[in-house]
Amino acid sequence: MAEDLVLETWDLQSEHNGREHRTAEMCGQQLVVRRGQPFTITLRFSGRAYEDGVDKLAFNVETGPCPIETSGTRSHFAMTDFPEESGWSAVMQQQDEDSLAVSLCSPTSARVGRYTLTLEASTGYQGSSYLLGDFVLLFNPWHPEDTVFLRDEDERHEYVLSQQGLIYQGTRDYITPTPWNFGQFEDEILSICLKLLDINPKFLRDQNKDCSRRNDPAYIGRVVSAMVNCNDEDRGVLAGRWDNHYEDGMSPMAWIGSVDILKRWNNFGCQPVKYGQCWVFAAVACTVMRCLGVPSRVVTNYNSAHDTNGNLVIDRYLNETGEEDRRSRDMIWNFHCWVESWMARPDLAPGYDGWQALDPTPQEKSEGVFCCGPAPVRAIKEGDLHLKYDIPFIFAEVNADVVYWVVQRDGSQKKSIHSSVVGKNISTKSVGRDSREDITHTYKYPEGSEKEREVFAKAEHETSSLREEDEGLHLKIKVSEGANNGCDFDVFAVVTNTTDTERGCRLMLCARTASYSGAVGPQCGMKDLLNLALEPRAEKSVPLRILYEKYGGSLTQDNLIKVVALLTEYQTGDVIVAVRDVYIKNPEIKIRILGEPMQNRKLVAEVSLVNPLAEPLHNCVFVVEGAGLTNGQRIKELEEPVEPQEEAKFRVDFVPPQAGLHKLMVDFESNKLTGVKGYRNVIIAPQPK
Repeated sequence: MAEDLVLETWDLQSEHNGREHRTAEMCGQQLVVRRGQPFTITLRFSGRAYEDGVDKLAFNVETGPCPIETSGTRSHFAMTDFPEESGWSAVMQQQDEDSLAVSLCSPTSARVGRYTLTLEASTGYQGSSYLLGDFVLLFNPWHPEDTVFLRDEDERHEYVLSQQGLIYQGTRDYITPTPWNFGQFEDEILSICLKLLDINPKFLRDQNKDCSRRNDPAYIGRVVSAMVNCNDEDRGVLAGRWDNHYEDGMSPMAWIGSVDILKRWNNFGCQPVKYGQCWVFAAVACTVMRCLGVPSRVVTNYNSAHDTNGNLVIDRYLNETGEEDRRSRDMIWNFHCWVESWMARPDLAPGYDGWQALDPTPQEKSEGVFCCGPAPVRAIKEGDLHLKYDIPFIFAEVNADVVYWVVQRDGSQKKSIHSSVVGKNISTKSVGRDSREDITHTYKYPEGSEKEREVFAKAEHETSSLREEDEGLHLKIKVSEGANNGCDFDVFAVVTNTTDTERGCRLMLCARTASYSGAVGPQCGMKDLLNLALEPRAEKSVPLRILYEKYGGSLTQDNLIKVVALLTEYQTGDVIVAVRDVYIKNPEIKIRILGEPMQNRKLVAEVSLVNPLAEPLHNCVFVVEGAGLTNGQRIKELEEPVEPQEEAKFRVDFVPPQAGLHKLMVDFESNKLTGVKGYRNVIIAPQPK
């Protein structure tokens, strides 16, 4: 009778498997692998070696608090000669004297999450069980049979492996990139993402059901979309705030990455972190989805409609001086960010695989919870509003019509003539480059095309928007170059008469500081021309000077000024409205790298910024961070105020742990200038062998 087989030591080969599975940066001491791809472990026995035919080896993998085979959260499988296609498998790879290399593999439909791995070794009727440890299983965009499979390697690199990116803000006429540190492979982030899944209300309600559905990226995306905001009292990650009062937390403009936010949430007992706005919600959700292995990107929609009553019309009411006459719950946001995640949708008819919109910003409830999506981008483009999930809301964000009503003194309302404005320049970072990719065509057909009319008919959307070429009077607002913070600048109302007769008009021009949500503050410029005569076939340009002394005190942290022009034609009584959002540019942050950047060698960066205002800046703080570079955040508080036109400068040193291309990101805060961002790409040479 053979003596018992006794396991002495074992090695889950975290480092080797991490490199093979492209998870090395998040492995540390734990094993992290992707589903459907084999990973190798080594078993070393004492006394005698494993004998094929005499000894039996089997493994158990279990995930979640109540693992059961029928839910896909537990599997028992014996070591065999060939990998099993449909379930978990273990195959002997190689045998040395007393050690055995075994290749384990999960099915591509396995549940993602943290697993325990147990070995059962038996000889005859005798057997022993050994707990080999934990490992984490992620989605696998490299495997053709995984629901998140993405074919292009450059896209996988950008949307799964890249820890840094750009998020587009500003206005549709002045699109600005903001750097963001997604940091999905930074220390602790993986375990925080798994914790987020484990405290979501669906898990707390039915742990078995929730864990059994974690093989489905659409389900995970919906959970993440709900858990990134805290509006359901679900211990979500971020509290949203849009009123410019952020004293009891961080201003949404001040964040430069998700890592700080997720760590704060985790360290303070899952209390919501204050405060987020749309790009912060979207960026944190993007970090969580990339961390779990789902290809994801942040997209920005300019002039985004928030249609609360679902009629695809946004009504705005202005008085005769261009002021908001009454608040409508329907809003036009300067821009709105959400996430797109790449996945197949086997729950829908064919044709809806690919990018899915997920929106974690709390706006409207979906199935009783503040979450939105995943909505197939293809279904939004085709107007298939009945499919899952939340397509009507996103369809409205990119397609609703805006109707401006001018409320006259006697209370009567006049409908203004207005061309289509919603859903412009939908943007995301390009693959492998720091440039913008315009993806508007993935959400909508060209304006005025036959296909657009077909989609609107299907969605029961009558568009009232006018095209630019209509005869009559036209009104546009233009901006002079150099709307820089601290400077005066001009805006121009350009009025064109395309008819053969002279027209007499009144032109009102009004500028107000504004937030990106569309809310406006005090007036900072005004002009009222009662008798504007327009020659036939002529164009007139009317300037309005906007002074820093007027806007500086009430400029919000969004750096926006909303200019409204009203043109009233005396003959017909017609009113034309034009609206333009002017982005006030912050000063540039300059970043110089001193010396040769090399892995594990000290590197110095010099960071500077010139105060462009006519007053000193107080409470100045620089925050520097970069995944793979700085190992967390570096914060520098300046002791002295920065005088007008003076340069604020400091040096920071760090030892980059990883070779390759990284972004060093900087945020500057002060009493008068906030949310000033800068970044520099740094290529770190590998340490010489």
